[in-house]
Amino acid sequence: MKHITMTPFAARMTAPALKTARVLEETPRGTARADRYALLAELTLARRAFGISDRDLAVLAALVSFHPERVLCDTAMLVVFPSNAALGLRAHGMAESTLRRHLAALVKAGLVARHDSPNGKRYAARGPGGGISRAFGFDLRPLLLRAGEISEAAEAERERLAKVRALREETVVRLRDIAKLGDWLAEAGLPPEQLGPLRADQAELLRGLRRKLDLDAAARLNVASADLHARMLTEIDASSCLETVDLSGDDSQNERHIQSSDRIPIERKRAVETRLADSGASHPPRVGTPREDRDDMPALPEILARCRQIAELIPGGIANWHGLTQAAETVRPMLGIGGDVWQMAKSRMGSDAAAVTLACILEKFAVIRNPGAYLRVLSVKAEQGRFTPGPMLRALKVEGTPA
Repeated sequence: MKHITMTPFAARMTAPALKTARVLEETPRGTARADRYALLAELTLARRAFGISDRDLAVLAALVSFHPERVLCDTAMLVVFPSNAALGLRAHGMAESTLRRHLAALVKAGLVARHDSPNGKRYAARGPGGGISRAFGFDLRPLLLRAGEISEAAEAERERLAKVRALREETVVRLRDIAKLGDWLAEAGLPPEQLGPLRADQAELLRGLRRKLDLDAAARLNVASADLHARMLTEIDASSCLETVDLSGDDSQNERHIQSSDRIPIERKRAVETRLADSGASHPPRVGTPREDRDDMPALPEILARCRQIAELIPGGIANWHGLTQAAETVRPMLGIGGDVWQMAKSRMGSDAAAVTLACILEKFAVIRNPGAYLRVLSVKAEQGRFTPGPMLRALKVEGTPA
């Protein structure tokens, strides 16, 4: 067929249809080839770039299925001529009115072209040898000619989706940190009028994350989560919730970690001096007096036998009481125990008793919902004289003994 029809039967001419017809007339036949299933898969990914919907794609897939070969070749006859009834069945029973609407969308997108017969019917005329001499229906050649454009659009969409996925993952991880920091601030006693707006912004970000995001929305959400994370850290710094421990690896500074077993730690010394002042005594106990916060506890080896997990978390294990208190300082943030709660425990129990209590909490971590709040309650009881870690420790099983 020398002349390619440019005007549809019983319908108005449109600029996209005219443009497609001219491209078909002006583009000589070549060697272009494409697997129809691969091409449809790429177009499915790039459909937004061509302004078509998933329903449009379903109709296009039904049209392509009427081509006898899997590979679309520019040298072959690419016009398919199914009836509306047959096409509707291939499109899973789509109504004829809906079918016409989606066919018009495919023509408008320049993916197919209409070649209408003089009476508007779709059919093929065969020559003397039985081969098709001319056909009227939908031409799939525009789809083949735009295969390169479709592949480029699909690749751009893959890159866009990868960026959205990366931004979403980063935002999700940051929101998890924000939730944990919010819990920490609540435990540290941040006033509701300060914590409330932070929680509200966190909830709004979570609602935005549930929607299907485009690249711009994902970027805005990521920036907003970064701002909220920075505000959380500012609140922590302002409320002194974050206790910084300077652990230097320089051998010349190791003396700061050495503690004589004969010395009374400063907080216990202050507590002893306060009790002496209240009782009217004029002299502190001599250096080497047994530690009062150890009086109700077994020896350190038995403590470590009952509290095995804290030693397992420390490289090299725990060799003395100083090592136990240092281990407690290291493990405390892992349990979500804030610096203010830990200082309260040490001041009201003593450093050693607080370390033993923390080791016991670590052993029972699976059944303690909020270790920080639990330690705070025990600290209050210790100040009232209603708690010592000895009974709590003896309730734990010693390794190698029956439960």
